[in-house]
Amino acid sequence: MPICNAAPVLLTRTLLYTAMTRAKKLLILIGNPKIIEFMVQNADSKKRNTGLEFKLRQG
Repeated sequence: MPICNAAPVLLTRTLLYTAMTRAKKLLILIGNPKIIEFMVQNADSKKRNTGLEFKLRQG
């Protein structure tokens, strides 16, 4: 998984966790160790407004 400089809102612990849990056999993180450390520390999560609940209730 490439780890590059991006907006802090994108560099979250959740993204890193998702990559780790979806990797089948091996996960290789390539990038700046400081950014990876930032991601580990960034537990900030935003409520996602996908509209999924509304769509499920309509169907």
